Amino acid sequence: MTKCTRKSYRYSLCFKQKVVEELKSGISIRELSRKYGITGGDTVKKWVKQYGYPQLLNEVIYVKMRHETDELKALRKEVQRLKIALADKSLAYDALETLLEVAGIDRAALKKNTALPPLRDVVRSEGGA
Repeated sequence: MTKCTRKSYRYSLCFKQKVVEELKSGISIRELSRKYGITGGDTVKKWVKQYGYPQLLNEVIYVKMRHETDELKALRKEVQRLKIALADKSLAYDALETLLEVAGIDRAALKKNTALPPLRDVVRSEGGA
């Protein structure tokens, strides 16, 4: 079995500063990476932040319309409402399962057209009401 070796590059302080200076002069990060054979995708960006020139990096600015923001809020509210409804239904399902178990009714016996008495009659007869 052959061992896979991985190359790791260590760049000198002078080299890093030279690359950042060239970036300040207007050359793009991609061009600098190709020119010097810098393989890491965020390596130059890390150097830019490290040497105090974050303004050289591209900023992402999101521009949204008012209705988009409102729609996002409405969707989040709807998701929250649906989560609560699902939790309620889950609790109701668990309660019914427990009720069937206490009443001694097998779930497999419950079908659309069964001869079982209504559940309220079973609970009344066993409860002694």
